[in-house]
Amino acid sequence: MPRTSPGETAPPRPGRRRSGRPGHDADSVLHVAARVFNERGYDGTSMEDLARALGVTKSAIYHHVSSKTELLRRSLDLALDALFAVTREEASVSGPAVDRLDHVLRGSVQVLVELLPHVTLLLRVRGNTEVEKHALERRREFDHLVADLVREGIVAGDIRDDVDPAVAGRLLFGMVNSVVEWYKPDRGLSAEEVADTLATIAFQGLRRPRHRPGNTAGDTGHGDHGHLG
Repeated sequence: MPRTSPGETAPPRPGRRRSGRPGHDADSVLHVAARVFNERGYDGTSMEDLARALGVTKSAIYHHVSSKTELLRRSLDLALDALFAVTREEASVSGPAVDRLDHVLRGSVQVLVELLPHVTLLLRVRGNTEVEKHALERRREFDHLVADLVREGIVAGDIRDDVDPAVAGRLLFGMVNSVVEWYKPDRGLSAEEVADTLATIAFQGLRRPRHRPGNTAGDTGHGDHGHLG
């Protein structure tokens, strides 16, 4: 059996793929399920509700999944696997820690935008089921990875040393996570634009550097991307 990396779920076992009714595949069923879970709450959603939202019978859903719980697990794993995949990209594992942190932050925004219903669902779980508890454990593992990057950046002198790494990591991704509350894909704002703005605020701050008499343009702090705050 193939081994998995930390933060990564085991791949599905090989077997005969079950076909669903025309118009819906496993991905579309999962996407609609995540949306309905977000609208009604997981506990408040029945298989009848999902069938109604999909415009199919319950038996058609069972061509793809065995239960509502499986839909929840697949949705949460989809979001988490994508986030952990960002942390394994080349730009996330090599170079200065502050640059790696920047890449993870930007990549996480991209995942959030691309998988909006699934990440939204992930951020709303409270650990009421075993599936949710497992998802929360993986979220904490991700938080630890971010805090470690902040800590490395402090040691390297690229991040100010008067911030707590764990708190800084939570605040950074508090900004990222807040995107689910207001982002609308049809408003014309791209994931790159959101990521750029967020990274600018996170790593350069909002206050415009003031020119001090006697300083050259290069000493005013413009273009300094290497510090939080």
